[in-house]
Amino acid sequence: MSLTQQDVAKLLADSSPEVRAETTVKVASHFEAKEFTDEEKAVAEDIFRALVKDAEIVVREALANSLKVADDLPKDVALAMAADVESVSLPVLKFSDVFSDEDLINILKSESAAKQEAIALRPSVSEAVSDAVIDTGNENAVAKLVANEGATITEQGYGRVMNEYKESEIVAGSLSRRPSLPASVSERLMNSLSDRLRHYIVSRHELDYDQASNLILQVRERATVSLLKEGSSQEELEKLVKQLHKGGKLTPSLVLRALCSGDMMFFETAMAELAGITLTNAQALIHDEGQLGLKSLYKKAGMLMAYFPFVKAAIRLYREMEYSGEGNDREVFASRLLERLLTVFELPDEELSPNEVEYLVTKLQQYSA
Repeated sequence: MSLTQQDVAKLLADSSPEVRAETTVKVASHFEAKEFTDEEKAVAEDIFRALVKDAEIVVREALANSLKVADDLPKDVALAMAADVESVSLPVLKFSDVFSDEDLINILKSESAAKQEAIALRPSVSEAVSDAVIDTGNENAVAKLVANEGATITEQGYGRVMNEYKESEIVAGSLSRRPSLPASVSERLMNSLSDRLRHYIVSRHELDYDQASNLILQVRERATVSLLKEGSSQEELEKLVKQLHKGGKLTPSLVLRALCSGDMMFFETAMAELAGITLTNAQALIHDEGQLGLKSLYKKAGMLMAYFPFVKAAIRLYREMEYSGEGNDREVFASRLLERLLTVFELPDEELSPNEVEYLVTKLQQYSA
């Protein structure tokens, strides 16, 4: 297809909106496919500049849908379409790469909720634009943003979402479905959802508040351990542990549940936090062959001494297995630890009563679940 100024005049003079729309699609498709010479491309751009002012919306809609992914769309044409009615602006706002972050942030300040939501759904959303979406106060846009795997959101951004949209069910739902969240954010989300679930259980089932709380605690701790199994950096892990400690949720049962699933990194980091010492010192004490260091650390961390025997057993088994934490190692580790615990407590020199042994075995079965 070749274009001349006569083509431009003919296109713009046609009285039928449908014909103009059809011709617009043809010109735009050739433009998007880069089939024009430089001269023809300039003519096509002139056509687009005229068409964005066309009185008929069907023509402008055809233009927007045909050019929404054109990477060399003139910026002025794109901005004109972005300022148009939603049926024209949304396709371009959602897909066009010609907008700068500054362009998108300025558009987000508009009153159009639909335009804000379209930007939140773009295949790629930068940190700056994500922050601007959060600023809008539009919970539907924020829900779409956090559900969008192409959106880059900082940890501070996630924190703002959870603070400013904490009452929003749709935002919480989108957060819970996001494939990858910082561990500290996931913990906050689980805590929030746990509170809602506890009230639901109490209102719908014959359980009192304490029973529901115990049930939710077990579910939340299992979820936290599962979260940690996915592998976090040491920096992220330390941040999560400090957050748990500050919130009163770095409980002995959570620490032991992680250890019983073979998560030594979490156990070491948690013990260091609870004892108020460096991670390096905690690791040295935990892996002290004489075990005096481990016992001293365990006491300083304020852990229950009744659990100490199977902590020793778990650490010893961890060393013997050369545990990797991959594949089905976790299930094998938990199973072998239970066997080891039963064997250890059959020895006559253990300082535990049969009732204490039974209690610990029951606890271990819960922790390894």
